[in-house]
Amino acid sequence: MTAKRKDTAGFPPWRKKLHELVFEADTPLGKIFDVVLFTLIILSVLTVMIESVESVKTNYGIYFYALETIFTIFFSFEYIARIVSLKKPKGYVLSFYGLIDLLAILPYFISLFLPVSHSLVGIRTLRLIRIFRVLKLAQFLTEAATLQRALLASRAKITVFLVSVLSIVTITGSVMYMIEPPEAGFTSIPQSIYWSIVTLTTVGYGDIAPVTVLGKFFASFIMIIGYAIIAVPTGIVTAELTKNSVHLNTRACLSCSKDGHDEDATYCRFCGEHLELE
Repeated sequence: MTAKRKDTAGFPPWRKKLHELVFEADTPLGKIFDVVLFTLIILSVLTVMIESVESVKTNYGIYFYALETIFTIFFSFEYIARIVSLKKPKGYVLSFYGLIDLLAILPYFISLFLPVSHSLVGIRTLRLIRIFRVLKLAQFLTEAATLQRALLASRAKITVFLVSVLSIVTITGSVMYMIEPPEAGFTSIPQSIYWSIVTLTTVGYGDIAPVTVLGKFFASFIMIIGYAIIAVPTGIVTAELTKNSVHLNTRACLSCSKDGHDEDATYCRFCGEHLELE
């Protein structure tokens, strides 16, 4: 990359240290912070899950509420710390992780006015995606990036495949609606399409089943097609996986907070900021 190194003068050292603590997974303190963070996320989600049991909520609801308040206070300070530690916080706030971090604390405050939204704190489980950075599993980060690129490269083929599948289930569902009597459960075309989807994907709930000889023959044909269809997207993605290979690390940019840079990268691939902390 030919971008010039940007001036970091005027950026307080304590903000760099804070960035190292909340964003970096390579340092001892950063790793400890993230492990504590994940532990609290898991405990918070478990708290909400256990509290949803009516008998537990009745007897110990106040204690669970106190725990959730403590968790939310920590997550709120953590979110603010991430914003303060960046030179350009807007990139983080509008990023995937930034939005997830915000959604992790919003339900609590909303629940003060709308109690039903309290259960939405389960969205905090999405933050566990960061575990790849915490454990310094760079190889998993690399494989995840490879899979992402393979999926993007094959999106056109997958789109055609999905359109074809939708056409098949629509046609087969309509045919079964004409073949089978309403007493068998095929009371409408949408209902028949639902049966076709369940059958084609080999799930087979059994809530709707053909009763005529022709219907059973047609259902058998759909089941066989289903096994063949399952292999198609796998082959498409696998072919693309063999073409894509990347090597990334977990360094987080001081400016935009994004990671996933090449091992030998000197500048951020997203904003051009120099990756080395001064």
